[in-house]
Amino acid sequence: MYYPNDTLRDYQQEMKLRLFEEWEFHRNVMVQMPTGTGKTHLLASVVSEFVSSAGSGVWLIAHRRELVAQMEETLAKYGIRREDTPVRVMSVQWLSRHWNEAGDAPGLIVIDEAHHALAASYTEMWKRYPAAKKLGVTATPCRLNRRGFTELFEVLVTSWSIAEFIEKGVLSVFDYVSIRPGSEEQRLIDGLEKRGADGDYQVKEMDAVLNRRPGIERLYRSVRQFASGKKGMVYAISIEHARRIAEYYSRRGVNAVAVDSKTPAMERKRMVEEFRHGKIEVLVNVDVFSEGFDCPDVEFVQLARPTLSLAKYLQQVGRGLRRSEGKEACMLIDNVGLYRIFGLPTQRWNWDAMFRGRMAGKGSLPGRMNCDASVTAFPVVERPAEAGGDLVVVMEHGRLLSSIREQALPDEKEQSPSCRLRAFVDKETGLWGLEKGDEMLPDASFKEILSIKGRFAVGRLRNGCVRVLDDTGALVAEPGHCREVRFLKDDLLQVRHAGNSVSYVDLRNGRCYSVRPRVLRYGSIELLQVNRTYYSRTRQVYANTCGLPSSSIVWMGFYVKMYDGRVPSRCRRMEDGGFCCEPQVCLLEGDEERAYYLSGRLPDQSIVVMDEKGRYYHVEKGHGKRYVACNRPSDRSEDFDEAVALLRRQADERVEKRLREEKCEYERKRQRIISRSVEAVPFQIGVKWGLRTAERILIPPVYRRILHPVGGYCAYQDSSCQWGVLAVDGRIIIRARYMEVEIDRDGTARLTLVPGKMETVKLTD
Repeated sequence: MYYPNDTLRDYQQEMKLRLFEEWEFHRNVMVQMPTGTGKTHLLASVVSEFVSSAGSGVWLIAHRRELVAQMEETLAKYGIRREDTPVRVMSVQWLSRHWNEAGDAPGLIVIDEAHHALAASYTEMWKRYPAAKKLGVTATPCRLNRRGFTELFEVLVTSWSIAEFIEKGVLSVFDYVSIRPGSEEQRLIDGLEKRGADGDYQVKEMDAVLNRRPGIERLYRSVRQFASGKKGMVYAISIEHARRIAEYYSRRGVNAVAVDSKTPAMERKRMVEEFRHGKIEVLVNVDVFSEGFDCPDVEFVQLARPTLSLAKYLQQVGRGLRRSEGKEACMLIDNVGLYRIFGLPTQRWNWDAMFRGRMAGKGSLPGRMNCDASVTAFPVVERPAEAGGDLVVVMEHGRLLSSIREQALPDEKEQSPSCRLRAFVDKETGLWGLEKGDEMLPDASFKEILSIKGRFAVGRLRNGCVRVLDDTGALVAEPGHCREVRFLKDDLLQVRHAGNSVSYVDLRNGRCYSVRPRVLRYGSIELLQVNRTYYSRTRQVYANTCGLPSSSIVWMGFYVKMYDGRVPSRCRRMEDGGFCCEPQVCLLEGDEERAYYLSGRLPDQSIVVMDEKGRYYHVEKGHGKRYVACNRPSDRSEDFDEAVALLRRQADERVEKRLREEKCEYERKRQRIISRSVEAVPFQIGVKWGLRTAERILIPPVYRRILHPVGGYCAYQDSSCQWGVLAVDGRIIIRARYMEVEIDRDGTARLTLVPGKMETVKLTD
């Protein structure tokens, strides 16, 4: 049972809720959250709730013994202490040697940095404790060798992307500099040929090629140029490489130390503490602090170790993306060209495909197409860091947020070649599949791909059946055995069957028609006319009464309404002020799901509609639909009459507000005209007079005479001896029926009806 926890942030609450929902159906669940977003805090909250509700023991398994103390510290903040609760924190190394000392079988096993869980020391836990629930937590659910995690975990729950966390202010913005494609360092890296057992670059070859004085000097110059005086971390190739970097930096005034697996535990702890408190400026390490290390005020990360592993890349740069008070941005210094392989950390990755083993967490080498990692193209403009320098500026934190938003625009995605649907052949099976960019779609089991157009593809299975898929891999239609297919305009598909008969498929919803439909457009809403019947293009297809004339289909600006005698009696009509005396159905602009029954229209022209389940929605132009009531309300707030009464009051207020705004706008325009009246002069065309300025005509020449304006008003003559008063915007203030009119500057008009009889009027609107 899930209970909210106020100590968690909103996205952590969401992840916790989704996790408990998955536990209803699956025993073993993996959770993905980027580095720095509070995975350990989420883990602690889950453990606390599990202990209080289930009462059984919990094991937390860390990848390295150094992380055990860190996890115990976080758990203590939630009141979880070993001496008080059945919770144990262990390293996997210790557990693999002390199975018999571990105690009673746990009810829950939590695995931190769960991308390591494919190792034999982890899989042994599944064999020994099959009844225990398993929770794996990682930032990078991927492997270089394309081995998935489905043999251990049944489902993956993913959080926001790094880009979204940065946009929402959870993670830090960053600057990114990288070596030039033609630089000396890039040339050396491109020449690396050997691979280790894990598929990554071989450490021995990297160390021989890059662990040299010129390369270390270039590393130092990069730090001096972009991170002088800042606190940071350097990721080196080997222990010897790390020590040489630290020594070189220290000799030149940068307080740097090397930390590696051979560093004694107490000395490593001392170095980390001094680094946290600013006594040490730079930590140079060899994969020691790629995972679990928490120091939010890291101001720069220097990448000095080439890698093909997406997990290593993201784990390393993630050390610098934590937010901290006073930290404006993190500087990412890429001295080994990882940007050319993976792109920016804000790329979007297909974690689910990597989790299932359909993709490898491997970057793309420049000029080669041997990668699997799914990358969404990110708009960047590189510029030289300095004339003749080795580095280029890839991204600056000042434009990062706008670039993230550009990346999320649908139009941008549609235009990006990396997001187009295309076919590929599996070399092992010889079957064809589909991919969008570098993302492989499910159901890749076609004997041949017949055609691709836009978001849709048609393929023939080995049994001869034809299937139509969209760019998400979802089945759109299954025409069965057929001779040929042809895409038509307006998202229609022509299918020629074995007997030479022809049918047409609406790709929006998969509905099949025996004759070619005619497409009718009403604003952004489309209907298909087939003979004398009209069909919607919504996912749940609506068809009107056969024989209904097209004149009965009316476009209302943001919805289409049409008569339909089949509107159910349970659709309640608005009692007064409504307009739908006839039963009517409507299609909403921007709603691709279904048609609705029209209940009534409000004074502000918004409408109330009902769906097939008896739920009522309020629909405003430009605002979509909003649920307001139902036929079987659980409380008063869902009562139809109550909801309609409230909507009517709100509509009246909106109408009044709009009228006030229109009146104010009219008054502003009138005042602008009056302000120009000082320049207005009467003019004559033929025998008629008007009023004009140098730029425009204020009053057209339709009067017998007009005098010069005084204070925004002027006297006019309509016929012989018939005078009145006009405002300079043309409005008649006093009708022409006086013998004489005089206007004073204070806005007073003296009107002579007959000699000796005068009226005085204060001119107002």
